[in-house]
Amino acid sequence: MTNRTSLYQNHLDAGAKMVDFSGWEMPINYGSQIEEHTQVRTAAGVFDVSHMTVVDVSGVDAEAYLQRLLANDVARLDEIGRALYSGMLNDDGGVIDDLIVYRMTFGYRLVVNCATRVKDLRWMALQTTGYAVSVEERPGLGILAIHGPESIERVCAILSDCGRESESEAAAIRALGNFRGVELGDWFVARTGYTGEKGLEVILPAEQSPQLWEALLSGGVKPIGLGARDTLRLEAGMNLYGHDMDETVSPLSANMGFSIAWEPSKRDFVGRAALIAQRAELEAGRLPILTGIVLEERGVLREGQTLTCRDADGNEIGQGVVTSGTFSPTLKHSIALARVPTFTASCDVDLRGKATAVRMVKPNFVRFGKKVFE
Repeated sequence: MTNRTSLYQNHLDAGAKMVDFSGWEMPINYGSQIEEHTQVRTAAGVFDVSHMTVVDVSGVDAEAYLQRLLANDVARLDEIGRALYSGMLNDDGGVIDDLIVYRMTFGYRLVVNCATRVKDLRWMALQTTGYAVSVEERPGLGILAIHGPESIERVCAILSDCGRESESEAAAIRALGNFRGVELGDWFVARTGYTGEKGLEVILPAEQSPQLWEALLSGGVKPIGLGARDTLRLEAGMNLYGHDMDETVSPLSANMGFSIAWEPSKRDFVGRAALIAQRAELEAGRLPILTGIVLEERGVLREGQTLTCRDADGNEIGQGVVTSGTFSPTLKHSIALARVPTFTASCDVDLRGKATAVRMVKPNFVRFGKKVFE
């Protein structure tokens, strides 16, 4: 039996095409996926992401527990509301999941992927041994992501329609910096997201989600499905778990090196010893990396396509693979993330049996609606 969020009927009422997504019945689109993508880049759109898993961590050892559990350093969360992106690794340095952790008044809040929920919760429970900590899943919460250049003002404009203290809460929301959040009673509102646009994520009691959804739609925000969410995140160069990384992939091979806090050196997080060895392999050119590639002629880059890779002297040094690929509605050509040998300087992709040159770029294609690579 598939799961449904509290917005299931709202999706149907909005004309959604529903599909199975990791055991959840979710909207893939409400009509034109390209129009939905453009709506987020130019105005404001709302996504139902209530299928994701919220986990609250509290107790006297909450910080110490997360310092062990996560590759990033939660001590950096020195103020209530601050957020941090991190990998949760296994002992071999592979990525069990990637997640956002927020500092809360009660401790910490983690939002993890729905496809990895069972193994995440099992792993998190295993790691509690020796720590005075509570790890509580919060299935009664929903999450709405509102993104686009008009998103914050659109949210602030409809707060009174949801019975909120509109003036004070709007001021608190407008004051948020990137990767900052604020607790507003039973709502938590954060400047985080998955699109490369300005926007908010609202975590709230699931039974309140339909009221917020309808107020947003009445206020001019358009519903956006998972199809556009994927093209938006790929334009922003953001990883998708199970495609660009998983338990067999080092974060150093997934463009996640920035999320590893090597200092303080005495912090022995899970996977640290394996990562030290992997870092040496990377420096020696024996660990693959994740790069961006661009195909500006006709054709579409797709996951699983093979790449022939060459070094700076034009010598073939091995094969790579496309991990995520799509047509970019913003750029009007194809883009992809690909895992390639360390010293790759150029590569060709196999398109229907034909070797076609692609251009390597930093894995970040669009920010705030604009092209960001040369």
